[in-house]
Amino acid sequence: MLLGNLTRDPVVKFTSAGTAVATFAIATNRSWTTAEGQLKEDVQYHNIVAWSKLAELVGKLLAKGKKAYIDGRLTTRKYTDKTGVERTICEIVMDDFILMCDNKRVEGTGTQPTGSVTPSIESTQPAEPTTTSSQSINPDDIPF
Repeated sequence: MLLGNLTRDPVVKFTSAGTAVATFAIATNRSWTTAEGQLKEDVQYHNIVAWSKLAELVGKLLAKGKKAYIDGRLTTRKYTDKTGVERTICEIVMDDFILMCDNKRVEGTGTQPTGSVTPSIESTQPAEPTTTSSQSINPDDIPF
C-alpha cells in the first residue's frame, strides 16, 4: 500500500493479444526531525504496472502530479537491456487504486475544487472520477 504522487503520465500499451498494460511511477515522501532538531526528508520512487481494464482506467484518470493511493503486490523480474546486460527490476503490480483529492484552492475563487472527494482510509473503492472532457465513464468498466 502506497500513497504518493505520480512522477509521470501513465503510458498505456497493448500486448499482441490485446490486453492493456499501463506503466507509471509514483514518489512517496517522508520527513522526520533528528534528535538535534534538524528536519530530514526522504523520497522513494516506485515503478507501477496495471493490467487489463484497470490499466485502461489508469490511463483515463491518472496524470503526472496527481496523488493516488496504490494497492498491489511487489514483483521482481529479469530482462536483458539493449547492451546485452541482464538486469533485475522491482515493480508493484497494481490491484487497486484510489484517486486522492487535491486540497488546493481553485485560484481566484477562494473555494475548494469541485467534483473531488477524499475517500476514507477504510474505503476499497476509488473516488468518483472527475472528468472535464466529453468522455463519460461507464460504471460497468470499473474493475472493482
